[in-house]
Amino acid sequence: MTEVQTVFLVDDDQGMRDSLTLILELAGYPVRSFPTPADFLAAFSSDERGCLVLDQRMPDMTGLDLQSELLERGALLPIIFLSAFGDVPTTVRAIQGGAIDFLEKPASTERLLQRIADAFAEDRRRREEAATEHDILERFRQLTPREHEVLTLTTRGLTNKDIARQLGISPRTVENHRARMMEKMGAGNLAELCRMSTVCQASATRLNGSGT
Repeated sequence: MTEVQTVFLVDDDQGMRDSLTLILELAGYPVRSFPTPADFLAAFSSDERGCLVLDQRMPDMTGLDLQSELLERGALLPIIFLSAFGDVPTTVRAIQGGAIDFLEKPASTERLLQRIADAFAEDRRRREEAATEHDILERFRQLTPREHEVLTLTTRGLTNKDIARQLGISPRTVENHRARMMEKMGAGNLAELCRMSTVCQASATRLNGSGT
């Protein structure tokens, strides 16, 4: 995965693309520009980093449509909308979809550059969070079915004796399962285990919501 952060620019107005590209490159940002969302999607890989500066009104696919498509693909790229047509419902939908901001053209250079810096920081945060989640899920997948049960009951606040009664096994066996489960998860205490369990539950909820 490349570590270079790039500003991806999608706008059907060539003059606007050229102007923004010049401004951003003079500010030191790598830029890749596209005249249509379809061109962007054909070239973009989800492991690329940076942010997307996106027009809203375009002939074949709106900015909101592209945002929805990227969400469906699980892309982490932060989005800054930059449009001459910004009504309240559109702005609300963009922000609810995870956009960093919705700027109206012509936005000041200072404002745009600040939001791009913010978007790059958000890109790093999202990817660090995703890497942490991936690591936790990989540990979770190493647990046996019994260890899954012990984890679930432990994070509900049950004691070893309570878990033993519920599972029909001895407290000593529960202790052994719990020790192995804590070691596999890399959890130093119950609070850490609960945080990891929350991450696993959130991931499962997202997968069920996507129908996968």
